[in-house]
Amino acid sequence: MSDFSATPNLARGRRIAERVEVFVRERVALLERDCRQGPHGPSDELVQQLREMARAEGLLTPNVLPDGGHLSHGETALVLRAAGLSPLGPLALNVAAPDEGNMYLLGRVASQAQKERFLQPLIEGRVRSAFFMTEPAEDNGAGSDPSMMQTTAQRDGDYWSINGRKAFITGADGAGVGIVMARSEQGATMFLVELPDPAIRIERVLDTLDDSMPGGHAVVHIEGLRVPESQILGESGEGFKYAQIRLAPARLTHCMRWLGACIRAQEIATEYAVKRRAFGQLLIDHEGVGFMLAENQIDLKQAELMIDWCAAILDSGAKGIAESSMTKVAVSEALFRVADRCVQVMGGTGLTADTVVEKVFREVRAFRVYDGPTEVHKWSLAKRIKKNALERADR
Repeated sequence: MSDFSATPNLARGRRIAERVEVFVRERVALLERDCRQGPHGPSDELVQQLREMARAEGLLTPNVLPDGGHLSHGETALVLRAAGLSPLGPLALNVAAPDEGNMYLLGRVASQAQKERFLQPLIEGRVRSAFFMTEPAEDNGAGSDPSMMQTTAQRDGDYWSINGRKAFITGADGAGVGIVMARSEQGATMFLVELPDPAIRIERVLDTLDDSMPGGHAVVHIEGLRVPESQILGESGEGFKYAQIRLAPARLTHCMRWLGACIRAQEIATEYAVKRRAFGQLLIDHEGVGFMLAENQIDLKQAELMIDWCAAILDSGAKGIAESSMTKVAVSEALFRVADRCVQVMGGTGLTADTVVEKVFREVRAFRVYDGPTEVHKWSLAKRIKKNALERADR
């Protein structure tokens, strides 16, 4: 990790990150093979045990300050990459997706009453949350293009009636708080709901490549969900604007957490390569293996620098839409290369669950898709490049 401790705020973040790293390495990592984990993520029993451990260490939700404020994005980068050294680390510290992003959004948009009812239980790690935006492809619903949203919200007196289907809703199974995006007459609108609710029915939990997030990723049917006016998040019709408040930082925090995981995978692969012998010498002394580890070191450093650059952009007050897209593409692609090489270096062992490397590989592969596939971000950046070029030509 880069040392920016000359800056007071980052020095504070580094102090927290150092404590987090010790906690994750020495305590959380010991539970990585706990049997309370399945294809749809760790059980809530395991999550609560981990959070009690973090609470006892004074490390639960370390990115949220006692006064309700947040660490800077630069500080958060230090803390979350330390948390990510184990796939269980973000869950233990209550900085995992989607809760971390939802807390960030609620902290900036929710009313005081909404914060007390919906945000505080999340900060305290007592409940999990889900963000209901993506919709099934078979319904021609919203995916990478949120303007295709089919879920509707119609006013019914002092209430709103919401109907539709959602897909890939992370953590919906077992969540206590939901943020539901629907299309009203005013436009896309976000609604806060307490879960479970009989009007929100889980059709199935998908079997996916990744399995680190509690509750997995669900397909959900919403029928006749009644939400009072007081539970609109922000203003009606401003849902897409609020989504951007959440999505740019959330893309970046995903990068932070998976950087930590890939740092750990690199450590494990290196340890293997300096102990395992083949053809009369250590694996690392074979140029093909040594070069893969060297390339990993380069990719890890480039990912770190991209994250820190984007964090600085967001800390300046800029929206960072293009910058977060660039960072998400660069980091997700670089980390996939790192994880893939770690598996290759370890050979057959890298394909097994004997180490966390194969899990990191699966998780990082999924990361190239969620929060916007690489190709969608590149397309968005290309449109921006074209627009800027045409504007320059018109001057």
